[in-house]
Amino acid sequence: MKRLTFAGIGLSAMMLASAATAQVVSMATGAQGSLAYNSGQAVAVVANDNGITVRTQPLVGYMPLLNSGEIDFGYSNGAEASFALTGTGNFSREHPNVRLVGEMFGLTTGIMAACDLGLKSVADLKGRNDLRIASEYTSSTIIPFYIKGALATGGLGYDDFEQVPVSSFVAGINALGDGLVDLALVSLNAGAGQQAAVQLKSRGGLCYVSMESGDEAAAALAEVLPSGTIATLPQNENINGLQDWGANFVSIPWMLLTNADADDDMVYELVKVIHANKEALGQSFGAFNRANFDAMAPASVTPYHPGAIRFYEEAGVPVGE
Repeated sequence: MKRLTFAGIGLSAMMLASAATAQVVSMATGAQGSLAYNSGQAVAVVANDNGITVRTQPLVGYMPLLNSGEIDFGYSNGAEASFALTGTGNFSREHPNVRLVGEMFGLTTGIMAACDLGLKSVADLKGRNDLRIASEYTSSTIIPFYIKGALATGGLGYDDFEQVPVSSFVAGINALGDGLVDLALVSLNAGAGQQAAVQLKSRGGLCYVSMESGDEAAAALAEVLPSGTIATLPQNENINGLQDWGANFVSIPWMLLTNADADDDMVYELVKVIHANKEALGQSFGAFNRANFDAMAPASVTPYHPGAIRFYEEAGVPVGE
């Protein structure tokens, strides 16, 4: 009887010790309703269902915390990760410990204008200094780099237009719908963009202004927006902005990040769970339905974490350089 009691006590102690030492993963998810928030919540749900304890934190401006290791994971687009690492773009200082885990899905976005302006391509914007363009984006300072990159494919820049400061991505779209600007950045299928198109129904709605294409255009985009590539979509009457003509878009990866000192096994296990659970992630947040987890390690200035690389090598996922 005593043996059983002592054995039970010993087993309980071992279980308590194991629970006490179990690692809890912290994940910054951005402000509620943001892309980072929705992505983070989806990954957290899937991770928790697969034995990884993830605690999400809706933080804004968390790159310094990620760099220092005060949080384990966070999100940004590929360009912002590169800017953070090197202290360029919209970052005033280097974050040398930032590392990539992998691409969650691609972001597709472009400049829009009222369709009745007939602005089919960036080439049509040349000499149009009468056009008003959304600028600054004070609460989302990465947005102007998308616009600068798109304009650069045609040899243009912000100084070629009348600049109208806005506070955020959605504020820029709202300004477009309200007729306060003529040009603003709008992501494909964005709800705010669809609402703005309804407001401008008498003007034919909203249409995308296609970027220029070709090697020179691609190089011009990448110089302004690291990791940015050109994606071409055909005319499609069922997609807001493509109802009248097809367009070239800015495509950029939406990335999960960590820090250089993060535990290799922790990173390995999380990326393994993500890679195996696209369907569940898509059920939690629809953007994951367009993920390509067989190509989730695109080339980037920012290096990948060794734990992620170990998984990719085992799974046969190519790692870009």
